[in-house]
Amino acid sequence: MISQTKIRPGDGRYLFCGVMVGDGHRAAGTSLRAAQDEAGVPPGIWKGQGLAAVGLKAGDVVTERQAELLLGEGRHPDADRIESELLAQGKSPSYARRATVLGRPIEHNRSPETDKAKERIPWLGMHLVFRPPPTAHIAWALMGHEIRLVLELCQDIARDKTLAWLEDAVAQIRWKGGGKHRAGVRDGLIVAVFRHYESRAAESKPLLHDHALVSIRVRRPDDKGTWGNLSADSMLAHIVAADTLYTLYFMEEVSARLGWAWEPREVTPGRRPVMELAGIDQRLIDWQSTRRQQIEDALSVLTANYEKKQGHPPGERAAYALGCQAADRTRPPKRTELLSLTELRERWRDSAIRAHGVDVIDRLAERARAVAAAVWARVRPVVDIALAAVDVVAVVYVMRGAFKRHHLLAEARRHLSYVMRGRPHRPGVDEQIVQTVVDDYTRPVGRGRMMTADLRALYPRDTEDQAVLRPLTRKRTAPPYERARLAAGALRARVHAVRRADRLGSRSRPHAVAVSAAPRSPLRPTRTDRKAGRVPEQATDVAAMDQTRRTFEAAAAKMAAKLNDGVRERAVAHGPRPQPTAPTTPPTHTQQPGAQPPPGPTPGGVA
Repeated sequence: MISQTKIRPGDGRYLFCGVMVGDGHRAAGTSLRAAQDEAGVPPGIWKGQGLAAVGLKAGDVVTERQAELLLGEGRHPDADRIESELLAQGKSPSYARRATVLGRPIEHNRSPETDKAKERIPWLGMHLVFRPPPTAHIAWALMGHEIRLVLELCQDIARDKTLAWLEDAVAQIRWKGGGKHRAGVRDGLIVAVFRHYESRAAESKPLLHDHALVSIRVRRPDDKGTWGNLSADSMLAHIVAADTLYTLYFMEEVSARLGWAWEPREVTPGRRPVMELAGIDQRLIDWQSTRRQQIEDALSVLTANYEKKQGHPPGERAAYALGCQAADRTRPPKRTELLSLTELRERWRDSAIRAHGVDVIDRLAERARAVAAAVWARVRPVVDIALAAVDVVAVVYVMRGAFKRHHLLAEARRHLSYVMRGRPHRPGVDEQIVQTVVDDYTRPVGRGRMMTADLRALYPRDTEDQAVLRPLTRKRTAPPYERARLAAGALRARVHAVRRADRLGSRSRPHAVAVSAAPRSPLRPTRTDRKAGRVPEQATDVAAMDQTRRTFEAAAAKMAAKLNDGVRERAVAHGPRPQPTAPTTPPTHTQQPGAQPPPGPTPGGVA
């Protein structure tokens, strides 16, 4: 999953003392590289298509000064060199500093001359955290070294593909007309990525995850290439769609490289299931998710208070806010003990063996492959666009009522992850599902780009059919996702019924015989003749009947002559057949003419 927070001026201490050194403790005066070595985490690297505009390349190591300038002040990562060169040319210090600022200085938002200066709080970037599914952490921590490297590679590929999608399809910049117009960015994003290996729980648990610090500074798509700020609302609105895309990519990479399959698992009753690796023991999931259990305990108390105050269960947005509140309340302090990844893996393995035995740990990979074979034999990874469209529109409509295109896109990717179970999907099929929903099952509502489900399109004969979507949207006794699944199931059953009726209507009748245009047999009485009691007399062709009788008699005589000739030829060739001698003792049973033989097998010959 992907979580996000904003990076504002003054967040440098959290970035330099926490994120960049693996959430460990950084002593005063310790360099960033030394602190990373002590914490056992790799150095950060630069990512994104916008690096060329500031003289960087993908894969370069992130230095502390570069991060401080770009993410802390909104200036060029190499501002020190640029500023010193301008001062050497005789430029004023204010001019030299202003030349290193990318876009508008952050001091402008604090100026008294700026409109609504007190309400405007500048922000310099977005902090995105990429976390694979929980069972992937277990496989990464407890299996062999080769599998660990493969899972880290899958994490890199899924993260980079998701960032590329954000660059190409989501990232926009405001320009012209006072910022009312939006356009795609010129180059791309500038991202600093830092990898962490463990959670912040009191007892360290494996948690492979990446911190991606996305700079808000991007270039406008004009001839000058001037710098500006990303459209924050566009990026924030597509975080859930990016989350589902990242999960989909990670599942596909793991299945392609390791041959493992994925299955949905219900973590909280009535909530969305999460996709987990098939074959991972539930006891290991409980062993790894101590932090989750703490959050769930706090969340149950917050949810009960919400229901008591509001009179109904929380919706999707309220449930997300309560979950964030529960995570903040149960956040433990950072661990001061610094261990390398090798030491952490040995500690995790010893802890799991003490809890569940060495046999469970050593057979993880074997069990995952065996269960994956059973999943592939049972599940057919085929995407049905029509069924996917009704499933997506039902879930989104019941849970939100009114929605936008990015809500449909996120749900379409969830549907693909459930249907494909890790098998690769065709590029663009998620957009195809969304476009089918928009074209066939939605109608505009309100202002902006809001839409809702078109019930007349989903139920063309609403007077005869039972419309399930209307009562489910008003029902508060069941959780929202449970109601959404009921609605989706009803719509899928309707699609299957329509398809079945179409197949039966277009199927040809069995044993059909084609007849000539002018039949010789007389016509049957019509419905009008039956009602009137008049049945026309059927004419009989006597000449035709005589000709048919003579033809059959000639064919029978010819067949009898052939049989007689064959009998005479065999008699001449083999001689007379010997006659059987009479038995010395009479038979016990005498077969009467017309009587049936006794039951049982017949001795000799063919019955």
